[in-house]
Amino acid sequence: MSNWLEHSVQIEVDAPIDLVWNLWSDLEQMPRWMKWIESVKVLEDNPDLSRWKLDTGGLEFSWLSRVYRIVPHQIIQWESVDGLPNQGAVRFYDRHGSSIVRLSVSYAMPGILGKIMDSLFLGRAVEATIQADLERFREYVQNLQTGATAGA
Repeated sequence: MSNWLEHSVQIEVDAPIDLVWNLWSDLEQMPRWMKWIESVKVLEDNPDLSRWKLDTGGLEFSWLSRVYRIVPHQIIQWESVDGLPNQGAVRFYDRHGSSIVRLSVSYAMPGILGKIMDSLFLGRAVEATIQADLERFREYVQNLQTGATAGA
């Protein structure tokens, strides 16, 4: 038996929606700004599927994820099809020169972990981590823009 936990965080990125969308929709780049994500590999024979590996410093999980809805510049929705049960969406809002990125993640905490860890403590840790991930994404975008400007 599992308990589902959900978290939503958002951030404003000082970059146009085209850039923000292009970076985020390249799933294999996620480990550049997502602390716990060790790797993402999009399957060559089915680009809607990707293999994810998560490492939280001792606890490792992997899963196969399926992107089932994409609306360019607006939303990417996914769900796991094996491994760690999870689902979520990242939404993009164009602010004409800047962009809002809102990440919502739901995951099933396996029963054994639920007995070991307080779900409230775990939830706070996960939410703080994904908020920090979004802040790293914002820094990543800003560094790319600064590098592009410096190289021009």
